[in-house]
Amino acid sequence: MRRLWYVMWKELLELRQDPRLFGVIFIAPVVQLTMLGYAATTDVRDVPIVIVDQDRSARSRELIARFDASPYFTVVGTANNLNDIDPWLERGRAWMALAIPGDYRDSLGNGRPATVQVVADGTDSNSAGVALGYAANLVAAYNQELAQRQATSVGRTLPPRPIEARIRVWFNPQLESRDFMIPGIVALLLLVITTNLSSMAIVREKELGTLEQLNVTPITRWQLILGKLLPYGLIGLIDVVVVSLAAVLWFEIPLLGSKWLLFGTSAIYLLTTLGLGLFISTISNTQQQAMMTATFFFLTPMLYLSGFIFPIENMPAIIQPITYLIPLRYFIVIVRGIFLKGVGVAVLWPQILALLTWGLVIVALAVARSRKTLA
Repeated sequence: MRRLWYVMWKELLELRQDPRLFGVIFIAPVVQLTMLGYAATTDVRDVPIVIVDQDRSARSRELIARFDASPYFTVVGTANNLNDIDPWLERGRAWMALAIPGDYRDSLGNGRPATVQVVADGTDSNSAGVALGYAANLVAAYNQELAQRQATSVGRTLPPRPIEARIRVWFNPQLESRDFMIPGIVALLLLVITTNLSSMAIVREKELGTLEQLNVTPITRWQLILGKLLPYGLIGLIDVVVVSLAAVLWFEIPLLGSKWLLFGTSAIYLLTTLGLGLFISTISNTQQQAMMTATFFFLTPMLYLSGFIFPIENMPAIIQPITYLIPLRYFIVIVRGIFLKGVGVAVLWPQILALLTWGLVIVALAVARSRKTLA
């Protein structure tokens, strides 16, 4: 244990010699969580919309006021006809246009259907689809209110609807994408930081020429490996606490599950990330090579195949089996389940078991590779 402590203390001293590394380890996760927490969102709000009102009546102004009062739309200007909306959409000053025909008031007064046209910029298909859905719901609600108003004015009531849908949303009642994204960002930050740090553990000794000196000391291979990884494991656990506090206190993400379960599963997750970093260090000769190998061959594929950005269910059938090899996939399910659903081991045990198995396998491979590296 004394030899192991000396190796760990040596690693911590080397980390302290680089003051910039302190910012990378502790400050960068909070900064990145803050930036990504605000930027990584799929919510569509304040959609800039331009209005073409050819009716210019009280009825048309009432519909326009509905759009302007909605949190999903912002009226940014008006145009005289549909031909004038092209510059708004081409330059990105507006995403949508609402065109009200000149016979809008007369059609409503005579009981005829009144048609309004909604034009959307389809460059961003996802945002355009969501915004069109908001517009359709707003017009449908306004149409229902008009029908109720007309029926009341003539002394009749609308016939009862045979089916009434009452919608409830569990785990994220406000449908805030931030609540969904930030737990995944926590998992991603731990992967990037701990894997990159541990991937340079052995490589740094190679570059400094001290690996041969360590090989002739009484330190065993296991003591050297544990002495290299345990400091980064401690740093990773501190980062877990820091980013979790930032998620809960700053972004107000609900932590409904057990804090100890989150801490314990994070430790298992760190076993996989540190083991992966150790494996990368055994196949790299320089720190630059280790960082590029980690980024291009491991971290980037994990980002795209873990379900963090793209739903796994929407991936081609030939790609989906590959995602089972991604540890980030399992920990994202775990951390989102603990934060948003408040579930425990009874629900998350398949992901925990898969994560633990992945970690043990990658550590075993790294140790097997290190026999040649440390020999």
